[in-house]
Formats: sequence, structure tokens, C-alpha cells
Amino acid sequence: MIPKSLLLLFTTSILIGSCTLLGAAGLTSQGQPTKTTPHQLTSTTANSVVNVDHASWDKILKTYVDATGDVDYKSLKDNREELQKYLKYVSGMQPNDNWSVQELLAFYINLYNAYTVDLIVENYPVKSIKDISGAWTKAIVPIGGRTLSLGGIENGVLRKMNEPRIHFAINCSSVSCPKLLNEAYTAGKINEQLDKATREFINSEKNQISENSLKLSSIFDWYKSDYLINGNESVIDFINPYTDIKISKNATIDYLDYNWNLNE
Repeated sequence: MIPKSLLLLFTTSILIGSCTLLGAAGLTSQGQPTKTTPHQLTSTTANSVVNVDHASWDKILKTYVDATGDVDYKSLKDNREELQKYLKYVSGMQPNDNWSVQELLAFYINLYNAYTVDLIVENYPVKSIKDISGAWTKAIVPIGGRTLSLGGIENGVLRKMNEPRIHFAINCSSVSCPKLLNEAYTAGKINEQLDKATREFINSEKNQISENSLKLSSIFDWYKSDYLINGNESVIDFINPYTDIKISKNATIDYLDYNWNLNE
């Protein structure tokens, strides 16, 4: 039986329409390793017992995702075999504490994105991921002897790694989401890739930024506490290093409506 406090959290998450509908499976790591990301993350493959090969996912992304992050789900549905092979490969891995933080970040970001794309392909044609029952709460991702939900990967694993840039790397297949990068994340490029994804999203049309007024994606509202790390006292402190405009600490902040239509 779900405790009342958990039930309230779950109900609230549904009401705000977040891409992390927090079910019970989404609140803990479900046994997955969650290392804390250092303040100065470096990209490297040198300090991990395992280097996962994401080449097949990279090929899929380059084939079916354009430079703006739009996905050709129709064509991918007709050629789903390679995606299924990649999902079987990554689900056969068993991440542990001997994996580096770089390897873990790349692995779980790719895992989340690949299973989200496959979920859309399985249900295609569909107008929105929100039309798929239990999209973030059903346990559909087998990994390390357990089965996680997409919400479990995001909330139970990635958000616990103290790296707010993951919110601009994982993609919920919607127009207002940060774009799906058309290359796989890898330990050898993870810091640069996260920086690129963050900078591109913040400076995109999905936010309206001026010195004294901000109209931001709801992502900055839903996960507000995640950005208050490394000395940041506000969302503005997090955003400022990524913009060409110096934002005033007293700038007003409003949040934009989220467009959940499919990113195709």
C-alpha cells in the first residue's frame, strides 16, 4: 500500500504534467549505482572497469534524428530491428560501483532515450507520449536483474547523481523537450555533450531571456531544486553561465506552457 505522503506526491506529479510521473518505482534507485558527479566533470574512459559500446544507438540517432532533434518515427517503426538489438544489449549490462560516473551518466541517458523512442515506435502513430498509458510509471526497462520505469531511471538514478544537466540530455519525445541529440552520449565526451545540450536548450526558442525578464521552460520549474548546487542560489545562477545576456539577480521569472505534441 502506498503511504499517503507518497500518494500525494504521485497525484501532484500527475497534475503538473511533468515527464516524471512519480510512481513508487521512480523514487529509489532500485539497486542501480548512483555516483555523485564532481563539480568539474571531465570526459574520460580511463577510470571505468567497463566501457559500453553505444555505436549502434549512435547509428540509429544519426539515421532517424535530424539536427533539430525531430525524429522520423514512421521510418524507424519500419526498421525497428536494430533498435531492438541495442535495447537487448544495454539491458544485458549490469552497472555497478566499479563503473565510472562518466560511464554511468552516458549509460543511463542513452538507456532512457532509447527506451523512450522505442515506446513511441511501439505505439506509433500517436499524437503525444501522454496518450500512452503509464509511459513513465510502468516498469518496461529490464536492467541488472530488475525492471525499471522511465520515471525510475530519471528520478531514482539520474537525478540522484547531482548533475542537473541531465534534464537537457534526456528526451520525452515532445516538442517542448530539449532536443534529442543525434549522437549517443559516451564517457569520452560526456562533459562536452552535456554542456552542448544545456547551452543549446537554454538559448533556444523554448526560453525567452532578457536582462530583467525570463520566460522559461517548465523544466526549470518542475526540477527547481536540482539547479541549486555548486553555490547556485537560484535558477538564474544556473542559467547565467550559459547565456550571452547577463541576467539580473532580480529578474522576474514566468514559466511557459509545455507542448506535449510528438517531436516528429
